[in-house]
Amino acid sequence: MVILALVSAVGLVVDDRVLVGAPIWAKPFKFAVSFAAYCLTLAWMLTHLTRGVRTGRWAGHVVVLTSLGEMVLITVQVVRGRRSHFNSATPFDAALFDAMGKTVVVLWAATLVIAVLLLSTRIADRATALAVRGGVLIALAGAALGFLMTLPSESQRAAGNLDTADIIGAHSVGVPDGGPAMPLTGWSTTGGDLRAPHFVGMHALQLLPLLLIALVLLAPRFARLRDAGVRLRLVRVAVGGYAALVALITWQALRGQPLIHPDGATLAAAGALLAAVACGAWSALRPAAPARPSRTADDKEPVA
Repeated sequence: MVILALVSAVGLVVDDRVLVGAPIWAKPFKFAVSFAAYCLTLAWMLTHLTRGVRTGRWAGHVVVLTSLGEMVLITVQVVRGRRSHFNSATPFDAALFDAMGKTVVVLWAATLVIAVLLLSTRIADRATALAVRGGVLIALAGAALGFLMTLPSESQRAAGNLDTADIIGAHSVGVPDGGPAMPLTGWSTTGGDLRAPHFVGMHALQLLPLLLIALVLLAPRFARLRDAGVRLRLVRVAVGGYAALVALITWQALRGQPLIHPDGATLAAAGALLAAVACGAWSALRPAAPARPSRTADDKEPVA
């Protein structure tokens, strides 16, 4: 994936072709970087297995092979100057997209196997266990959101003749793909974009374990973080807040609303989520009240 990312980076510099409003090599570059992070994180998570190690190793091999296959198909279409996703313009294009869909399903299933193994294995540190399990489960949910993009958009359904349409499916909601977009991400600035919750959800795989690592590194400087119970409570807040964030931006995208232009309802929900996370973090960091000593028979006050 690192090699493919470097090749794509060179393509971004030397190839000035544009496809659906973006440099043609942008998609393979972003996918290669994402897959590299995805596979490295899963490899680290597999080191925590205490049972089903062989099954986990084979599931990891499947993730590697399917992600590589996905990248090969994307790169073939880039070289041809054709869309890789949602493309049914020719039988060959349709066959490639169908193959991409099958590889993604197998990749998702292999990750699910790893998630089940992680849920059943014993991880000594409870905060680490929660960060790993929460990260992989939210990542699975985020990956599953990608399947929503393969469904016909409202405009495609309204046009009819889906059996003969060149493009079936879209990233954007309420607007055509390829319109005004955010820099770097390419997410729509005029309509909803399902790539936002898909991206945020999938990268819970890295961000939640990284949060735990940050808490451990900060522990020498902050006494409260040396308490394993405090770290566990903070990770609980983070997992719950992250899952709610993915749900929020999915709801926003499905309503055809750009990520950077939220309406009042979205802002209110985001404010409530932020307040809940802040209260949860404050509660997690608050020192526990000292236990009250129990009274014995000798401590009883004399009866008047």
